[in-house]
Amino acid sequence: MDPASRPAVVIDNGSGYTKMGFAGNVEPCYIVPTVVALNESFLNPSRTSSKAGWVAQHNAGVMADLDFFIGDEALERSRSSTTYNLSYPIRQGQVENWDSMERFWQQCIFNYLRCDPEDHYFLLTESPLTAPESREYTGEIMFETFNVPGLYIAVNSVLALAAGYTTSKVFFNPEIYSTDFTTPLPVVIDKCIQSAPIDTRRSLYKNIVLSGGSTMFKDFHRRLQRDIKKIVDARLLASEARVGGEVKSQPVEVNVVSHPIQRFAVWFGGSVLASTPEFFAACHTKEEYEEYGASICRTNPVFKGMY
Repeated sequence: MDPASRPAVVIDNGSGYTKMGFAGNVEPCYIVPTVVALNESFLNPSRTSSKAGWVAQHNAGVMADLDFFIGDEALERSRSSTTYNLSYPIRQGQVENWDSMERFWQQCIFNYLRCDPEDHYFLLTESPLTAPESREYTGEIMFETFNVPGLYIAVNSVLALAAGYTTSKVFFNPEIYSTDFTTPLPVVIDKCIQSAPIDTRRSLYKNIVLSGGSTMFKDFHRRLQRDIKKIVDARLLASEARVGGEVKSQPVEVNVVSHPIQRFAVWFGGSVLASTPEFFAACHTKEEYEEYGASICRTNPVFKGMY
């Protein structure tokens, strides 16, 4: 059966949680913490030069590939046994431990989604500033280890927009958490919009989209909208004052879009995207990988015009 006739697998790996499921669904099948519990007794066997020792080390490596857990089960194992140590493969949106990441994907595919990766195209996510080398590693694992027929690596922020939306004090007073971060979120967003072409700014202020679990605090969107509005109105008043009040500026509408599914908006955007006929044509295929290698994954899909 042609893999393109089956629903694509959509996996959104976040630093805190991973959402996974199949394209065409409204919600992910599973949402689990992005963490792996590894059996350290197998990962650090005693070193020896004897033949028996080499066999033992080989067997330990095999067992290490089998004796691990992910998600909530990993957290439970870590709490109940000192044998298991936790590994968080993604930090600040970037994969830092590729061995743990491969193990995590393995469990996602076979134990959670219970599908044969050779029968489905895959859509994975990444943060906007992910290095091209990271995309190559992802391609190597997906094509070499799991033998997927097609792969698409999407930028998470773009998928959040595709979804249809184009303690929280830390966001508004970051200095109480760390002196390294002193710019409140409303100021960051305002600076981003002000750096855009002037004819697009009003539209951007009207379409500020929230995505991710950190935005789920009660009334988060109202607070954010209010604070950005204050910044914008203050700028307009200052502008009018510079010309002596002779010119009145049109008010700028500020709208922060909030929705109950913003927690998994990135995944839902991937589900929508992977349900379109254009998706399969835009994927990197196993045949392309075998001909050109992992370098085919270096290209960022945002700049291909698919969105």
